[in-house]
Amino acid sequence: MSSNKESTARTLVVALIVSLVAAVFVAGSAIYLKPVQEQNRQLDKQRSILAVAGIGGEALSANDVQALFARRIKAQVVDLATGEVNASLDPIAFDPLKAAKDPKTSEALPGNEDVALIKRREQYTTVYRLEKDDGSGDLEALILPVRGYGLWSTLYGFLAIKPDLNTVVGLGFYQHGETPGLGGEVDNPKWKALWPGKTLFDGEGKPVVEIKKGGSVAGSADAGHQVDALAGATLTSKGVNHLLTFWLGEQGFGPYLDKLRRDGV
Repeated sequence: MSSNKESTARTLVVALIVSLVAAVFVAGSAIYLKPVQEQNRQLDKQRSILAVAGIGGEALSANDVQALFARRIKAQVVDLATGEVNASLDPIAFDPLKAAKDPKTSEALPGNEDVALIKRREQYTTVYRLEKDDGSGDLEALILPVRGYGLWSTLYGFLAIKPDLNTVVGLGFYQHGETPGLGGEVDNPKWKALWPGKTLFDGEGKPVVEIKKGGSVAGSADAGHQVDALAGATLTSKGVNHLLTFWLGEQGFGPYLDKLRRDGV
């Protein structure tokens, strides 16, 4: 009888030791890999920014992406309420998505204003200026981070616009959980190719860009700001439409874009 008890005790001790060793190993691996994972996230983000701005591509190596980003992209932290650039915040270290979760650095959005369904909007966010490759510092494209809820997930992406602050250069999403083959078609190059050249605002600066089932009618007055909806993905299409409306409006980048129009890009 005592022998059985000792055997059971040994088994429990061995199991406990194995569990502790495994836990230490997993925790250690997570700590060790965290900087690598963060570096990869940064690289993916830089690649996405370059791609939506019309430069770079999947064929670029990690070193090429980092070099091109450092040479052509200037990041700035912007106060969304005023449109002012905040030079005291480091655009590399600052995390807008983390700030959006903190009540001290964000604000809750009333339901009637939260068309993008993001719940909270950060006070500051980071924008990216693609500067001409001639050393002049002149703006070639402005890249704005956008996000909003689709059918199953929040879509995170970037919208690039020309220096006229009205014409689309590109739109792309780097993270989402939409249905492959349906809402996931936001990643389809054919759909993304519909965006360049579309206009975002009317003559009074009101957002008018629209995702419409069947797309625009050639030659119509609305053709310049309408894009065909994703086939079989009505709610994802509406989500993209709503997130663009939000981020181009007064709760989003409206004050910043108005300031650029007044002061020059």
